[in-house]
Amino acid sequence: MYKRTDGRNNNELRKVEIIRNFNIYAEGSCLVKFGNTWVVITATVEERVPNWLKGSGQGWITAEYSMLPRANMDRTPRESHSGRLSGRTMEIQRLIGRSLRAAFDLYELGELTIIVDCDVLQADGGTRTASVTGGFVAVYDALNYLVRNGRLKKIPVNEFLAAVSVGIVDDEMLLDLSFEEDFDAAVDFNVVMTESGKLVELQGTAEKRLFTRKELDSIVDLAYSGIQQLIKIQKQVLGV
Repeated sequence: MYKRTDGRNNNELRKVEIIRNFNIYAEGSCLVKFGNTWVVITATVEERVPNWLKGSGQGWITAEYSMLPRANMDRTPRESHSGRLSGRTMEIQRLIGRSLRAAFDLYELGELTIIVDCDVLQADGGTRTASVTGGFVAVYDALNYLVRNGRLKKIPVNEFLAAVSVGIVDDEMLLDLSFEEDFDAAVDFNVVMTESGKLVELQGTAEKRLFTRKELDSIVDLAYSGIQQLIKIQKQVLGV
């Protein structure tokens, strides 16, 4: 039987904490902690939309993602020094943006843009899932700011949404992988899902062995159980 280094059960999340209003300047912000993975997230409202959306009446939510140089065991040079983003960074910030756009009604938002900045202070696996989960809270608070200031009549949320990782390690299915578990995983998934169980994103890879359709169903079921717990935490933090 695989023994998790932190003593968790296979179907157990790491300790999750979301601290709202972490940044005193941003319209919405939080510090989200998935165990030893810590991400600072801000949501900034801008009075514009991309050119291709002008006149459409639709708003936009986009994301940027970065890791501090010592977020990992070894120092990673800032990507600004190379003058371009890595493929991994581009993939993650697109995932965050797509996920958050699915959670809110962009037409009810109107022609405004919300920019979600996700900065990883410390990484121990699951930085993208923590960013999506905390990003929802930051965007929700930014929208609440617009309601309080008379720009919106209500928060245009479609559904609550969160993300979590699931992996198969030594033929055992584990929820919310740490870095060590992710490194050892034969199969690795990141799942983004709404409260009602609708899938937004399913990223899965056979790292060391193939997986079956039956295992895929079990992975999604385990992710659903974790996402329900995360959404419960989001609602408690937001007081809704």
